[in-house]
Amino acid sequence: YALHAILSSSCPPEHDRIMAAAFVSHVTTHNHTSSTPPPPAMVTVSTPRTPPPLAIVTVPTARTPPTSATVTAVTTARMPPPPATVTAMTTARMPTPPATVTVTTERMPPPPATVTVTTARMPPSPAAVTVVSTARLPPRPATVTLVSTASTPPPSPPATVTVSTTPTTLQHVVFGIAASARMWEKRKEYIKIWWRPNSGMRGFVWLDRGVRGSRVPDGLPAIKISSDTSGFPYTHRRGHRSAIRISRIVSETFRLGLPGVRWFVMGDDDTVFLPDNLLAVLGRLDHRQPYYIGSPSESHLQNIFFSYGMAFGGGGFAISQPLAARLERMQDACIRRYPWLYGSDDRIQACMAELGVPLTRHPGFHQYDVYGDLLGLLAAHPVAPLVSLHHLDVVRPLFPNVRSRPAALRRLFDGPVMLDSAGVMQQSICYDAANRWTVSVAWGFVVTVTRGVMPAREMEMPARTFLNWYRRADYKAHAFNTRPLARNQCERPALYYLASARRTVVRTGETTVTRYQRWRHRNDVRPPCQWRIPDPDALLDSVIVLKKPDPGLWDRSPMRNCCRVLSSPRKEGGGNKTMTIDVGVCKDWVYSQV
Repeated sequence: YALHAILSSSCPPEHDRIMAAAFVSHVTTHNHTSSTPPPPAMVTVSTPRTPPPLAIVTVPTARTPPTSATVTAVTTARMPPPPATVTAMTTARMPTPPATVTVTTERMPPPPATVTVTTARMPPSPAAVTVVSTARLPPRPATVTLVSTASTPPPSPPATVTVSTTPTTLQHVVFGIAASARMWEKRKEYIKIWWRPNSGMRGFVWLDRGVRGSRVPDGLPAIKISSDTSGFPYTHRRGHRSAIRISRIVSETFRLGLPGVRWFVMGDDDTVFLPDNLLAVLGRLDHRQPYYIGSPSESHLQNIFFSYGMAFGGGGFAISQPLAARLERMQDACIRRYPWLYGSDDRIQACMAELGVPLTRHPGFHQYDVYGDLLGLLAAHPVAPLVSLHHLDVVRPLFPNVRSRPAALRRLFDGPVMLDSAGVMQQSICYDAANRWTVSVAWGFVVTVTRGVMPAREMEMPARTFLNWYRRADYKAHAFNTRPLARNQCERPALYYLASARRTVVRTGETTVTRYQRWRHRNDVRPPCQWRIPDPDALLDSVIVLKKPDPGLWDRSPMRNCCRVLSSPRKEGGGNKTMTIDVGVCKDWVYSQV
């Protein structure tokens, strides 16, 4: 009727023909694009039951406004009534790498529709359109896959997989040891204990000024003098400017340009490392990725004052070579932005925060911000390799029957560390059913025997034989769970400290034999116990532990070793006062059963 009204109007014939053609074009456009969104790189073409004469559809989208699309359909004489439906959408500001678009059409006959797509304002590389014919496929929305390489992040590396073809050795590690000339004569004795001058270890002791004697003392790393840091601002009222010098040791060591370095390890002159255990930790990581490895303090208050995300430098920390390279380029400018910080390790952590690298925590690095006896901490060491010890001048000697702290460490390193470094301080829990005793073995250090049956959940918590860094007995000031010391005299454990360690050959192969001798403080007078459970302090003089070396212990998932009591005395007054225990890998899911 509208066409008839146009033709029957009083307008000139030429005007009528123009209006009629415009009307037909308007109707055609509304039939095809009335609800069409802006033209994108995705085109869906549906041509149900299209005869062999193909429908040629031209979709020009050049210079098309975002709100509409103009479609001109040219069909053949025998095209069926349902016209081809073309949905054209345009995505503005498409990134330079073209998107890959997959279009799925439903029930398309073998002769597919020919579609010409012209996109306006597209990047030099046009969009690729793939038309896939999936006949007899149930209706479902088109699947569109967009692939862009403009801002694709690099693939995440595995957390604990070594990508390098060669394992990490001591030749790949360089140590930077912070020291002072004033304390050098005393502290160098600690370094002599763990340093291996004939095994290819590389490292330097960084002093604030020169000291008397040889530049390269026997059994010690080379000595370097730190550069002048007087130009850096330092405003902390209670701190010392030496923190700036110490914080730059990693960068100064990097600038030496040593070849083949994968890891830079930082520590103090009173830090004692276990090199083989350190390699077990670093060897499981990809040294080509940025890593910042260490541990926070044992003191909750220290972590609050500084940061739980900071590796405390006394316990040692490791930085991979790529991260050390980035740190060296920006550290001096970074240090100038933090003049109010207290120490060196918080300055390192501040720069790590700017670099965006978080702390990778490992429980084997020990700051030991505690006072007193390390017995409770070391007898219940975490299921992780012991990597470092610190503040050995503050705590008591490891073995109470050895007066000198370096001598106590010598006993540990010359025996258990040399025989089986991976197993040092690893706890095993078992029970002497006949005597109703609970036995805990911290291999290479101490054996505790307690009357009664104590669950493993309680035994794996450190006993409070120490005070926190602020010399208070407040257990809430620790950053881990602890258990109180026994008040009942019957529950106090009998202690057996390491006396000797050796390796022997038996029918099943090599094994280590460690002997632990009973120790009691001369002022430790215990009242008689009314329990009927035998007193281990009266029955046992020594404990012998048999254990096969297990250098691949940390190549497996973390798990405590199992122990089994092979023999123990039954009555007081007997000739044999020795308990024999076997420690090894748990088999057939043997567990510490109460």
